Order: sequence, then structure tokens, then C-alpha cells
Amino acid sequence: MNTQAIVRILDANINRLQEGIRVIEDIFRYVYNNKEITYTLKEMRHKAILYHQELLLQARDIEQDVAKESITTETERMDLYAILHANFHRICESARVLEECLKLPECHKYGQSQTFKMIRYEAYHLHVIANNILANAN
Repeated sequence: MNTQAIVRILDANINRLQEGIRVIEDIFRYVYNNKEITYTLKEMRHKAILYHQELLLQARDIEQDVAKESITTETERMDLYAILHANFHRICESARVLEECLKLPECHKYGQSQTFKMIRYEAYHLHVIANNILANAN
């Protein structure tokens, strides 16, 4: 197995996860002024870490990324709800990838699979809460 490729997956997904959390966090902070969700997301973002950042950075290879170009559905969003929805899915998908990869023996040193499982389920729950807040705001 190509361990460097697996580490590249970890690097891409931890970045995607943290970015998705930050997008939602900023919307609830600056648009909805919702302190509770903002701090819940901030805590989630601080849990979403991997160890050995130097190894993750060494595995990063943006030039060889065959899917770095955006597809049409990624280039426009209709409204804030669409942004929130896309980023909640980004969080859950990335957390799942990290959860699975961290089960591999060669990845144990980077973090615990269970951490990302908990983040994924917390994101599922927050997505429902956010959806309710948005429904009541309109």
C-alpha cells in the first residue's frame, strides 16, 4: 500500500473538514449572530486536528491533483442556505473519510478514528438545528 497516498488523503480531508466548519461558523457568527452554534462549531474545529502536520504537508501534492478544478455545481450557490447545506455535507463526508483512513494501522499515529466519527454525528445534529433556525428566519 502507498502510505504517502493515504497521508495525502488525510491532508486533503482535514483541510476540507476544517474549511467547511469555518464557513458555517462564520455564517452563524456574522449573519445570524448565534453565539451558541458559533461556539459549538469553534469547539468542533478545534477537535478536528491530526498529528504530525509536517508529514501531512510533505504528502501534499497539489500539482498532481487530478480533481482540483471545480465542477459547475461548485462554482455558484443560490443563497446562504445552499452554502450551509454544501458545507455541512463537506464536513460529514470529510469526517467519514478521516474516520475510515485512521482505522488503518499505518495511520494510527495521525489521530483517532473515533474523534472523526463523533465530529460527523455532531455535524449531522447541527445540520438539523441549522435547518430549523433558517426555516424560522424566513
